[in-house]
Amino acid sequence: QVHLVESGGGLVHTGDSLRLSCVASGRTIERLPMGWFRQAPGKEREFVAAISWLSGSTHYANSVKDRFTISRDNAKNTLYLQMNSLKPDDTAVYSCAASSDSPNYICYNKGDFNSWGQGTQVAVSS
Repeated sequence: QVHLVESGGGLVHTGDSLRLSCVASGRTIERLPMGWFRQAPGKEREFVAAISWLSGSTHYANSVKDRFTISRDNAKNTLYLQMNSLKPDDTAVYSCAASSDSPNYICYNKGDFNSWGQGTQVAVSS
């Protein structure tokens, strides 16, 4: 497994942008499928975005498509989530995740990931 630490959350207004970072340690993320999930109060954790380790291809939840961008810098062992045009519905705790035992290049389901960060709070006011 890999140790993950997120940062970059905060309180913003509707339409603002934030960039979340997830620094990994313990092993390189170069060959790991990685993703971002979020959990709003009273709701289950939901998929936000994923990125392949092989081609860098990405996949997004419909609710964030065209507003959020997931990226990775393997040299810095860091995963990013650029969030633009934020809405109050984006308010949640955002967690990054990595899979060290999946045979797939990219993963989308919570159960596919075996390493999770502690999360960073994002709050969007109207």
